[in-house]
Amino acid sequence: MSAQAPTTEGVNIAFARSQRREARTRTNERIRVREIRVIDDAGEQLGIMTPQQAIAIAKEQGLDLVEISPTATPPVCRIMDYGRYHYQEQKRSREARKNQKSIELKEIKFRPKVDSHDYNFKKKHIERIVKEGDKVKATIFFRGREMAHPDFGRRILERLMDDLDGIAVAEAHPSMQGNQMHIILSGVTGSKRGQGA
Repeated sequence: MSAQAPTTEGVNIAFARSQRREARTRTNERIRVREIRVIDDAGEQLGIMTPQQAIAIAKEQGLDLVEISPTATPPVCRIMDYGRYHYQEQKRSREARKNQKSIELKEIKFRPKVDSHDYNFKKKHIERIVKEGDKVKATIFFRGREMAHPDFGRRILERLMDDLDGIAVAEAHPSMQGNQMHIILSGVTGSKRGQGA
């Protein structure tokens, strides 16, 4: 039989503390400092006092003592309804997540001896991706003897930048890494997302 960590109510004590607990806002008896600056629920400063005195004031009002700024000297705590505060914080973070758009980096691959129809097809595809608000990594793959002529690939990428002038901007000059040459294209800042045909 192997040795196990002591258990409490079927939970291993070694795993009972999660990292999330440390990140939570400290309230009431979890505030363990010598003195704190207290603000009441109306926003008025009550002054500097011990956490026990502040908790007693909060309990009289039927509210909680919540640590707002733990890094201040002394830490700032507020008397408020913690349940309502926690709900408002979650709601605010959900709204922020809903309104943000993540930009993806999509890759389009070319060969040094690309046909004109293939080039035009991929160019239109890049235009569509950039107008949607994402970035594109245009990559030229070299194989075998093609490695001796990186200027072919550079010409294709420069032609692509010229053709997409006004639609997309290159973030840097074409760069060679191993057997690939690539450039990252992003939309022109003035263009709106989802615009175009």
